[in-house]
Amino acid sequence: MKAKNVLISLSVMAATMLGGNAWAQHQLSAPLWEAKESLPVPESVLYKADTKELFVSLIDGPGNMKDGKGGVAILNLDGSVKNAHWVTGLNAPKGLALYRNTLYIADLTAVVSVDIRSGKIKDKLEIEGAVFLNDLTVDDQGNVYASDTRTHKIYKINNGEYSVFMENAKGANGLKWLNNMLYVLASTELWQIDAQKQVKVIAKGFEKGGDGLEPVGNGDFIVTCWAGIIYYVNANGTFEKLLDTQGKMNTADIGHNAKERIIYVPTFNQNSVVAYQLK
Repeated sequence: MKAKNVLISLSVMAATMLGGNAWAQHQLSAPLWEAKESLPVPESVLYKADTKELFVSLIDGPGNMKDGKGGVAILNLDGSVKNAHWVTGLNAPKGLALYRNTLYIADLTAVVSVDIRSGKIKDKLEIEGAVFLNDLTVDDQGNVYASDTRTHKIYKINNGEYSVFMENAKGANGLKWLNNMLYVLASTELWQIDAQKQVKVIAKGFEKGGDGLEPVGNGDFIVTCWAGIIYYVNANGTFEKLLDTQGKMNTADIGHNAKERIIYVPTFNQNSVVAYQLK
C-alpha cells in the first residue's frame, strides 16, 4: 500500500509539473481550412454568431508603428474572404471586442469604435500614456477594458472616458469578461479579477507569455501564446498543450465558435488564419 501511494503521488506531481499533459483529455483536429488571401499580419479574430462572420484585425506591417496601413477584414466561416478592406487606415490594430452594434479595436494607443452596420468609424479614443494596447473585452454594461502590454496597465472605458483600472498587471494581454469577473493573461499566468479588484491566479507556468484567451465552458479556457503554443486550461488550474508550432507558425489572439467548438487562429507573420475543431 505504501509503495502504491508513493507511485500515485509521483504521478500527480508529474501531471502538475507538465501542466496536466500526462493525461491529456483534449486535442485539436487537423486544420479544417487555412485562409491565406489578403491577410497581412492578422493579429486577432472575432467570431460573430448571428451573421456567421469572422472579423480579423490586420496589422499589415510592424506591430508598434502608427503607419495607417492597418485594418479589419471579414471572412466567411469557410475561410473565404467576404471583405478584405472593411475598415482601413488603422495603426497596427490588435484585439477586437463586440458590444451590440459596435466593434471595438485596440489601435496601438487608441480604442477605435466602428458601427457594425455601416463599417464606418464612429470614434477614436486616444489614451494618454498608452504604448501598446493589445486586447479588449466588454462587460455586461458596455464598459470596455483594454490591456497595455508594455506599460502593464489595464484601462477601463466608460461613456467615452478612460481611467486606469489596474496597474502592475505584468505583460497584460488577453482579456475576457465572464460571469462578472475580468480574466487576464498576465505574462505566464491567468488571473481572475473580481469587483473589488482582488486578483486570483487561476493558472501559472505557461511556457511563453499568454496572448489569446477564450472560455470554452465549465470554467475552462483556451489560451494561446504568440510564439506558437495553444493550451487547454482546466478550471482547476492544470493545463494541456494542444499545439506547439514554435519556429513554424505564430498563434495570436484566437476567435471561438462555441456552438461548433471551432477555434480560429491568426498566424501573424504567416499571414493566414487557420481553423481547428476542439475535441
